[in-house]
Amino acid sequence: MAREPLSTDEVLDLHDRLSNWGRWGPDDQLGTLNFVTPEVTTAAVSAVRSGQTVSCARPLPTDPGPDNLNPVVHHMTGTATEGYGADYFALASHGYATSHIDALCHIFHEGKMYNGYSAETVTAHGAGKLGIHHLRSGVITRGVLLDIPSVRGVEALAPGEPIFPEDLETAEKDVGVLVQRGDALLVRTGRWRWRELHGPWTPTEGMAGLDASCLAWLYEREIAVLASDGISDVWPSRIGNVPMPIHTVAIVAMGVHLLDNLDLDELSLACAGRGHWTFLFVVAPLVLNRGTASPVNPIAVL
Repeated sequence: MAREPLSTDEVLDLHDRLSNWGRWGPDDQLGTLNFVTPEVTTAAVSAVRSGQTVSCARPLPTDPGPDNLNPVVHHMTGTATEGYGADYFALASHGYATSHIDALCHIFHEGKMYNGYSAETVTAHGAGKLGIHHLRSGVITRGVLLDIPSVRGVEALAPGEPIFPEDLETAEKDVGVLVQRGDALLVRTGRWRWRELHGPWTPTEGMAGLDASCLAWLYEREIAVLASDGISDVWPSRIGNVPMPIHTVAIVAMGVHLLDNLDLDELSLACAGRGHWTFLFVVAPLVLNRGTASPVNPIAVL
């Protein structure tokens, strides 16, 4: 689908025009999670139909590969020899392999983070503002899955293939749902199906994802969370000076937490089987004080 990319100036204008800085006060740490009110959560819980639960996480990636340059370290510290089972693991939350949620302190723009906080508050001791520990009570809201390969009639999007606002709207119409305030929006690109068909590849060579033109759409829908089986951004972005416009504008300007590297294939099958593409979505990050992210196992309850 050919289309001229936005210019750097147009993306920077979106950074100003779509800003939520100050919207929830000068000390806000949650960004668009403020849209998830008790009423929104209660409505999401009450809409559960079958009680079927589906994990949206990949197994912690311990095997190195072109798409996992920093694999999770897993050591056994207790086995049959010691008379008990115990283990130790260490990981880097960010990257292209581990399912994780970005804190709002993850991305900087012109020396600032969301809500105007200085990037200087992120030091060797962690993030003084916007750390992942502010999500210690979890995110519990309505999730909406938009399956873009289904819209385009393919098994998976090719690496580097962009998604445009009309794709999101077509996906809504196809399944009879409207993304609304407080929703967790999950966008499937079919990344893991592509990997099954073609093998692993280096993500920096290409990742399917949202084009920068989707940013205004996300802002207008007032989503609470954005999730993808990739990194939400299409890569390359085609915007020279803004390599990750979704990360930059959604996190820094809008205050949207991003969930990267999820596995949405099983959820897509479950939703298609039931003909229902909304669900209760539960995310419980680890309570890491001053952390910039957390590995997660998000659960969809249909």
